[in-house]
Amino acid sequence: MKISISQLDKYCFYWIVQFSRDNGLNVAAKRVSATGDGHYYAYLSVALLFLHPNGQHFFNLALGSFVVEFPLYLLLKNTIRRHRPCHALAGFTSSYEPSDKFSLPSGHTAGAFLFASVINVVFPALAPVAFAWACFVGISRISLGVHYPMDIIAGAGLGIASVLFVEQFIL
Repeated sequence: MKISISQLDKYCFYWIVQFSRDNGLNVAAKRVSATGDGHYYAYLSVALLFLHPNGQHFFNLALGSFVVEFPLYLLLKNTIRRHRPCHALAGFTSSYEPSDKFSLPSGHTAGAFLFASVINVVFPALAPVAFAWACFVGISRISLGVHYPMDIIAGAGLGIASVLFVEQFIL
């Protein structure tokens, strides 16, 4: 029996959602997901700019990476136009309503992995914690029923690739 990537994606989606629901993790998923909201990146970047010797490098790399990532995210999301599982799967309900109707790539995950990658460049000792947090942000988006696992993988790739690209130009 062959299984397609799409079938595997849906199977993993349902497994993660069910695990989250069975273990009462939806409230935690909403909280973790909220830590991936964009304004937190701005607050932390500006604070480091003024309070840490490496703050300028951190700020420049984060800003440059978001300048690259965000238009690509919008282009991909509005070109691919993959409907979110909470809107596309018959019989599936979610208590969380996303801000838009398309899911690929995950913007929260792209931002979280971008930020973790910047932390990896500027503060490498904190990288394991930053990447673990970014993974939890991605998983929380699946748990909430607003993204498939492939959306998360695509978002992570976009965030990391943006930093790798911009890092070549920022000293």
